[in-house]
Amino acid sequence: MNAFSSDVAFTPTVKAIQSRKGSREAYARVEERGGWRATITPDLAAFIEAQTSVFLATANGEGQPYIQHRGGPAGFLKVLDERTIGFADFSGNRQFITQGNLQDNGQAFLFLIDYMLRQRIKIWGKARVVEDDAALTARLMPADYKARPEQAILFTVSAWDANCPQHIPQRLEAADVAAALAERDRRIASLEQEVARLRGGAATG
Repeated sequence: MNAFSSDVAFTPTVKAIQSRKGSREAYARVEERGGWRATITPDLAAFIEAQTSVFLATANGEGQPYIQHRGGPAGFLKVLDERTIGFADFSGNRQFITQGNLQDNGQAFLFLIDYMLRQRIKIWGKARVVEDDAALTARLMPADYKARPEQAILFTVSAWDANCPQHIPQRLEAADVAAALAERDRRIASLEQEVARLRGGAATG
């Protein structure tokens, strides 16, 4: 059992390296406050459910890591309670590497990054695949989304941490850019109509 929630990542080896490189004292102060948070706060829940993309990391029984991308409309990641995140697992290339890894090794990791806000969240925990539960899958399936759910994945949070925005490139979603450009074009058209009206008035004055 870990003494602190952050021990899920800060193993004795990691702590030894931190000591050698001069960062252990700062992280020891984090541990004095109890380590990282182990439950989903309202702010974190809002961040999670606003995302359209997530990376799920697993490892097989021999420790070989694997990272799989999962995406969908905002809200496809659902916070079910203060310790549980769930999402429908859509049918893909049917390699089932993640499912096989989780069958042998339930340890998992979620990495979420919001390029527009330049925020990233790291979540440690355990995950499991739930097959043949139509009610759960229906609960997790985004409304009116054209994808075929094959099963569900439930992720139980052990600890989470937020990174600083350093080195995160700021990128905007195409839909947000399109909406901003459309609004700009509407404004330009309105101004052009106003200019034409004023010119017409001046010509007849």
